Amino acid sequence: MTRFVCIHGHFYQPPRENPWTGKVEREASAAPFHDWNERIAAECYGPNSDNYSRISFNFGPTLLSWLESSAPEVYRAILRADRESQDRFSGHGSAMAQGYGHMILPLARPRDKRTQVLWGIRDFEHRFARAPEGMWLPETAVDSETLEVLAESGIQFTILSPHQALEWREIGQQQWQLASGEFDTRRPYEARLPSGRRVSLFFYDGPASHAVAFGGLAGGGGNLARILGERFAGGDAPQIVSVATDGETYGHHFRGGDRVLSELLSRFEQGGDIRLTNYAEYLADHPARHEVRIREKTSWSCAHGVGRWKEECGCSTGGHPGWRQTWRAPLRQALDSLRDALDAVFERRGRELFRDPWAARDASIELVLSGAAAAEGFLDRQAGRRLDAGETSRALALFEMERCGMAMFTSCGWFFDDPSGLETRQVLRYAARAIEIAEGLSGERLEEGFLGGLAAVPSNDPAAGNARRIYEDSRTVARSS
Repeated sequence: MTRFVCIHGHFYQPPRENPWTGKVEREASAAPFHDWNERIAAECYGPNSDNYSRISFNFGPTLLSWLESSAPEVYRAILRADRESQDRFSGHGSAMAQGYGHMILPLARPRDKRTQVLWGIRDFEHRFARAPEGMWLPETAVDSETLEVLAESGIQFTILSPHQALEWREIGQQQWQLASGEFDTRRPYEARLPSGRRVSLFFYDGPASHAVAFGGLAGGGGNLARILGERFAGGDAPQIVSVATDGETYGHHFRGGDRVLSELLSRFEQGGDIRLTNYAEYLADHPARHEVRIREKTSWSCAHGVGRWKEECGCSTGGHPGWRQTWRAPLRQALDSLRDALDAVFERRGRELFRDPWAARDASIELVLSGAAAAEGFLDRQAGRRLDAGETSRALALFEMERCGMAMFTSCGWFFDDPSGLETRQVLRYAARAIEIAEGLSGERLEEGFLGGLAAVPSNDPAAGNARRIYEDSRTVARSS
């Protein structure tokens, strides 16, 4: 067997919990459901329960946390599917880890990249009871520094868009070739990093993935199977044709998409010369024989690199013709400045409590996963001594401040057309909660400067005004809930 197909679903929703209460509030736009998580679980996550074991998939850690508490049957089906996939794919589970908070990692500082990757790995281990072999990068956003963190952390591979490849060559050859035109996505590549570390890269098939994501599921499972079959080249060399899309394609974006996916997978299970696989199995059997250099600071959903999350690059949802995205740059500037102020508080107060504040932050995902039961032992280890009640309270507050400070950079806050939307309001609520904690710990007045920055963030909606008004309204509502 030399021809293989892999379907990858990236399942993700931004965190929706009120940072003060930890509860998801009613979202009227998701009616008749209580909120969008509940609606999409009903339309997509539950109906795909029988598909997960046959595909490659990742679920955002914050979404898995919600599923665990609010849709436990679906959550158990996801974990069960990974176990079943190990039997199906030579011991290699189909679940992949994800950068924890869906932060655009090429725009993050090195220590935030590290924390996000380590948190994603530890969350995965906690849930799936194994180490991840691969990790999905939020929006497939990548730079060499991010790949270094993956490799250093033991991640073997990730998945990118074909336009993120710059040049390639066969390992051992001298001449590089531009990755343009018919760049071959039917094989894995190896990225050799400045440190000497290596990480493997799969590039999904662009036309096939586009047909699935934007083609109304391209005429059903049978026709999709034909489309994928036509993507193979001639010859006997091993080949993998892979499709990568938002997992919500299968049932939420397209009603009945879960059934189309099931039919597609069944077509390849009926025999023939094409077999289903996942990336980890394929890489184990067919290690990379070619290497690649990436296009730095690129992603799968912005034609301008990572501009969608920092500037008016021209990318938008198209839902509001004529609206501008001039708000993106000043929003990032305001949050970057706030992040620096929060981190200064964390380092100063953290050094009073922990042997290494930043190593303690990397490890503090244990508090999210295990809660109060783990707090005493965790703090003892990080402090190297027993903390008194006041110190314990300050330590836990510092970690919560940093968690909210990183959640401010959830990519969805910039993805859509205006800062008045649900997603930007949510990142601003995390900012408000982080400020409240920081001011209580430090006595500094951080909000005043932040409000000045938000006043320069315009909304396209005259009723919303600017991000300062949006922030103040969102903070007031969240605190009173």
